[in-house]
Amino acid sequence: MSRTLTQWLAHLERLHPVAIDLGLERIRTVAERLGLLSAPIARQVVTVAGTNGKGSTVAMVEAVAQAHGLSTASYTSPHLLRYNERLHLDGEEVSDDALIDAFERIEAVRADTGLTYFEMGTLAALVIIRDRAPDIAILEVGLGGQLDATNIIDADVGIVTSVALDHADFLGTDIEKIGTEKAGILRAGRPAILGSRRMVASVAAHAASLPVSRCLTLGQDFDWHRDDNGCWQWQRPDETAASALSPLPDPGLPLDNAASALTALEALGLSLDASRLAQAFSGMCLAGRMQRIGRYCLDVAHNPHAATYVADQLMLRPVTRRVALLGMLGDKDAEGVVEALWPVVDDWLAVTLSGARARGGETLAELIRARGGQVIAVAESPTAGIDWLEQHSQHDDVLVCGSFFTVAEALARLERGEGTA
Repeated sequence: MSRTLTQWLAHLERLHPVAIDLGLERIRTVAERLGLLSAPIARQVVTVAGTNGKGSTVAMVEAVAQAHGLSTASYTSPHLLRYNERLHLDGEEVSDDALIDAFERIEAVRADTGLTYFEMGTLAALVIIRDRAPDIAILEVGLGGQLDATNIIDADVGIVTSVALDHADFLGTDIEKIGTEKAGILRAGRPAILGSRRMVASVAAHAASLPVSRCLTLGQDFDWHRDDNGCWQWQRPDETAASALSPLPDPGLPLDNAASALTALEALGLSLDASRLAQAFSGMCLAGRMQRIGRYCLDVAHNPHAATYVADQLMLRPVTRRVALLGMLGDKDAEGVVEALWPVVDDWLAVTLSGARARGGETLAELIRARGGQVIAVAESPTAGIDWLEQHSQHDDVLVCGSFFTVAEALARLERGEGTA
């Protein structure tokens, strides 16, 4: 009897003794058996690495490509509510049946090769993409870069969005070494897009050592500017006044990443049209990234770099009182996140996350109190935190952040309603 998708995902969790085991030997062995490395999976491939901003960059590359009439496939992680969110085909979530079929094909050839949950999911996505053969496939690196499962595929253009300290248990705390690891997605003779004004030196050094065909850096080779009407203009590489595009609508996502997405697509040879770009950027909404549901703003920011961006955006939206519902994993820099959010948060509600890596809500509350913050409640889960706010804080603006797990559970609760004001 065929497994359901839920049963397959449970099976995937039991295939390898550890959840994260960086390295390409296992996945490359199975990929070769599947024929994934013998021919391109798509006409062109974009791979996106970085500490923050990967998801929004993927979403904007995808939207712009579709607006220009290209077929697309995008693979991201993790998901918030449904595993199917990880793979989009022409903007639509992949079906259960397609995933099940791909898992069955992988299982038939992997033999005794133990694959992690992420490796199995990546192979399934690549099988489906290869069968679909889209014009462009956009792959988001899961962790790091050089040793990430997605890196078995050679990218036609590589984007590194940012480099900051995160996942120290796996990547260490040497920022230059982390940069080299993330730059491992870049390929010789192909363009590299560096999407940060403060990119660590090791990334550009790695690109220069290949060498890539062009290394384009935000703030040096391309940029963006905001006008007084809430629009923005992309300053493309080698731009002249005659080639400048019209101002574009704000996508509600980081414009560093928007400019990087456009630069990558142009490096692939796509002729960008202003009207199609306006279509792509109008009304964009990415789940869990400054996502608004009534008075709630949900963002998966889980490190100081990402939390600083959230705070900067919230400063543009002053409110009478804002409460932060914060839930974080134990291996994340909670002190740094609280410090970054401090200017835009009046009161705090600390919640406990489940799982082995979880940080208790009371532990988080003690950290906030030590900083001098007002903790109005401690809840046993993000769901319980939303319930408390609906009963006791019905008129305050609420920021929900600190982890994908925090946002996922809160989002599920808010989508159910259950008396939400």
